[in-house]
Amino acid sequence: MSFPFHTLMVQGTTSDAGKSTVVAALCRLLARQGVRVVPFKPQNMALNSAVTSDGGEIGRAQALQAQAAGLAPHTDMNPVLLKPSSDTGAQVIIHGKVRTDMNARDYHQYKPIAMQAVLASYQRLVAGHEAVIVEGAGSPAEINLRDRDIANMGFAEAVDCPVILVADIDRGGVFAHIVGTLACLSDSERKRIVGFVINRFRGDIGLLEPGLQWLRQQTGKPVLAVLPYLHGLFLDAEDAIQPAQNGSGSFRVVVPVLPRISNHTDFDALRAHPDVDLRFIGPGQAIPPADLIVLPGSKSTRDDLAWLIEHGWREALAKHLRYGGKVIGICGGFQMLGKTVVDPHGIEGAPGVSQGLGLLDIDTELTQDKRLLQVSGRCAFADAAVSGYEIHMGISHGAALTNPVFHIGDRPEGARSADDQIMGTYLHGLFDTPQAFAAILRWAGLASEAVVDLSRLREQSLDRIADAAQPLADALAAIGRDTAMPSKWIVK
Repeated sequence: MSFPFHTLMVQGTTSDAGKSTVVAALCRLLARQGVRVVPFKPQNMALNSAVTSDGGEIGRAQALQAQAAGLAPHTDMNPVLLKPSSDTGAQVIIHGKVRTDMNARDYHQYKPIAMQAVLASYQRLVAGHEAVIVEGAGSPAEINLRDRDIANMGFAEAVDCPVILVADIDRGGVFAHIVGTLACLSDSERKRIVGFVINRFRGDIGLLEPGLQWLRQQTGKPVLAVLPYLHGLFLDAEDAIQPAQNGSGSFRVVVPVLPRISNHTDFDALRAHPDVDLRFIGPGQAIPPADLIVLPGSKSTRDDLAWLIEHGWREALAKHLRYGGKVIGICGGFQMLGKTVVDPHGIEGAPGVSQGLGLLDIDTELTQDKRLLQVSGRCAFADAAVSGYEIHMGISHGAALTNPVFHIGDRPEGARSADDQIMGTYLHGLFDTPQAFAAILRWAGLASEAVVDLSRLREQSLDRIADAAQPLADALAAIGRDTAMPSKWIVK
């Protein structure tokens, strides 16, 4: 199979239609064949991010797609990242670095400047690769966002590339999603859609055929592939929290779903462990008994700390510790465990001081500079290697830091309580290294022979989605031979 397009954009009828997965699958298929392929997402809005090889920050989905392509993540793969800090505002990250905080209306005016960064990154990727697989954001049918669009058809029109449209049949109404999306597009935008992908199908494909024929008659465009619903995938989520894949383990881990929870991919290894019963607890849900409670990262530490206290977690943590349970705080969750969180510069909102949970002898000051670093080292409480990454704005001080969780080179990292029931760390991905994961579970009270290697599970999942997407790649190769296809789209 030869891939016919210099650039191909994958858009979706809805959020979570499967765009990220389709891009990753195509990247893996092309990389297998020796094609120098690279993923690209012009604009991403997500609280799950990754640290890149050039010391920046991009969406985790693009880091996963880079892995599928056999590349190290780079900021050019996601030049604009928006990290929501409220319902109407977000931190704006350009080429991996924090540029500013903006409300939605101001960012809309800023988009032409952001588009310059998008096009600069795109041109660099085109110059260094044979194929660029582009992921859209949300849906091109969001007509309120068409003006100054840089994420979907606005980008496709700017660089003049073909588009495939992905729809999720598992949601229901898949034909309405596709036809309705086309109805919201301009004539030129409709013309650049070369076909559709129906994702997450399960059942008898024969029963779907009449609908596929109807769709071709209505739109004049083919369904390039019907992709199956694949169970048991371990792929980094763009933003939505993935449900636990097992609930039968004897060791219960509970995680509060903070309003601005970030990097919840930290818990993917726990989700995969056969002896762990992982539960995400949202507002209004009873806090169940647990062996381990983990406070996750947060984009708005002080606001999420207030939410945590308001919803009874202070009392739940006290009871949990009284009965011998263990607690881990990661990044913002680490900061919450301390005595105070001080925001003198108004980094997350109005300047001020929040009283922490008082479970670790530390105080944290939020700072204007964001620390972005890939790290590796060893556990301070066990003979085990660890690797991960830091993404945080804040510096912690206090006596608890003299009893660290990790040693990163010659630098102590994190803090443990004197009774060794509580640990806090700025290290994301602390469960991803099998040695460290097993050591942390032993510390928390689970002695298990099971080994969870999340990197291997991701690789296996990438291979599975690539195998499933082979019919799509074959169909794309076939339409690339269509003489009616604009020649400027096609690799000569």
